[in-house]
Amino acid sequence: MSEVVMQIDGKEVKAASGTTVLDAARQAGIHIPTLCHHEKLEAFGGCRMCMVEVETRGRKSYVVSCLYPVAGDLVVRTRSERVDKIRRTLLEELLAHAPNSPELVELAREYKADPNRFEKDPSFCILCGLCVRYCNEVKGINAVDFIERGASREISFIPEIAVKECWDCQECFALCPTSYAQAAYFLTEALAFPGRRKPAATAA
Repeated sequence: MSEVVMQIDGKEVKAASGTTVLDAARQAGIHIPTLCHHEKLEAFGGCRMCMVEVETRGRKSYVVSCLYPVAGDLVVRTRSERVDKIRRTLLEELLAHAPNSPELVELAREYKADPNRFEKDPSFCILCGLCVRYCNEVKGINAVDFIERGASREISFIPEIAVKECWDCQECFALCPTSYAQAAYFLTEALAFPGRRKPAATAA
């Protein structure tokens, strides 16, 4: 596979053709924040936190780095006034839904995001899709999926699959940046198959 030479934050970076800007940056030790990316999953581009500034032939644009392919002579800036503003606004919107997420709070501190800019609508899910995609792409189980559309979109565990598969798995819980996946599963468990959870043993 051929290599291309590009520039990221002033550093010359070599990357295999077909690599994304995000992967090229990570291989070069350059950090780009993400909320919906996972090395085992296909790129999703849902959170847009990995937005960067790219320049080619003197023209600048702003792209999602987990989906954007590397190219020769590409100039990438992972931090700029505009990039930081985009990330700050995204974080402010996400914090309205998941104000107590440690990961979001930490990023908000870095980008000086105002957690109170938007009216709170605590769904606690930021629709990163990590749980849905991991269950589908890695586990091949499809026990959790997106339901509804638009502003009503959310994740939901499929009871008839979850009752057979999720009890002994629960691998998606650790991927969720807001802990919503775990809460959604336990709600499904309580409503769809009550009594499944065994009571804690009492001391003699």
